[in-house]
Amino acid sequence: MDQFQRILVGVDDSDDAILAFRYAIERAKRDDAQLILVSVLETEEINVYEALTRDYMHGEKKDLEEHMQKYVEQAKQAGVKDVQAIVASGDAGETIVKDVIPHVEPDLLVIGSQSKKGIARHFGSQAAYMAKYSPTSVMVIR
Repeated sequence: MDQFQRILVGVDDSDDAILAFRYAIERAKRDDAQLILVSVLETEEINVYEALTRDYMHGEKKDLEEHMQKYVEQAKQAGVKDVQAIVASGDAGETIVKDVIPHVEPDLLVIGSQSKKGIARHFGSQAAYMAKYSPTSVMVIR
């Protein structure tokens, strides 16, 4: 079985994302791989007044960055040696595929099949988008 060097996992507190996070931890430990966690602050869910207020956006991003540190600590406590977290903003699927993956260059993307945020209301899913357009291997967890 192939070993992965750098695993990127999307986290958003949904049940499927938690399962993906757990899988990514186990896979990173097994492969002695770097684990990079990504969460996307979805700007489409912020109203125009909030978007115009830089302090609001900064606060939301800071809150998400602090929340991500809990995931980082959990992965380290589980035995993953090299863990990093990235917070991006925009449309989750597009941002991960077009911005995060080229920057991080993972050899595996692990994502949940559902999302807690407003993604479910879109036609098609973010998971399907990432599986179709990702330049790297994608594992969708459910």
